[in-house]
Amino acid sequence: MAQPSGDVVLLPDSPQARLLDILRVFTSMGLASFGGGLAGWMHREVVERRRWMSEEGFLAGVALGQVLPGPNSVNLALYIGQQLRGVPGAAMAFLGILGPPFLVILGLALLYGWGMGMAGFAVVLGGIAAAGLANSLATGLRTARRMRGAWPWAVVGSTFLAIGLLRWPMIPVVAVMIPASIGLAWAEGRMRG
Repeated sequence: MAQPSGDVVLLPDSPQARLLDILRVFTSMGLASFGGGLAGWMHREVVERRRWMSEEGFLAGVALGQVLPGPNSVNLALYIGQQLRGVPGAAMAFLGILGPPFLVILGLALLYGWGMGMAGFAVVLGGIAAAGLANSLATGLRTARRMRGAWPWAVVGSTFLAIGLLRWPMIPVVAVMIPASIGLAWAEGRMRG
């Protein structure tokens, strides 16, 4: 349940996230995540395992992270850190999600240059990509379970049609769908209340 103060992010019985815990959690996710799907792992760690945030608060962060410029996972990490502990929490999440993984990527780039000619190297990379895609799909399905009514599905279907099938540019489509989605949610809220 959300806190009665109107804050839909933190759970009333959730433990206070320590800065070092935020750094440790996001460092482990950043070091072990390859090819995307990080939002699913963040959900498991922040909402299910540690109960630092509510489902609604997390999904608000996912939506915000997707519409802001930059990598979705970094945007989401910054959002979570900020909601948990303000600017210091955002800084810890940012350092954890990007700091040590950056060093690993440098090392992997060297290994990639060395391993390109090896048999089976492409198969390994394909397997890593498939795991990342599966994690992203799991997050999408978890989000879809919370959608109620016809209008959210109409927005999803229209966006998929425009970008996925008609190959329209993503930025103009999203620029139209965001206000349309907000307007539909506002209208539905007014009809209910």
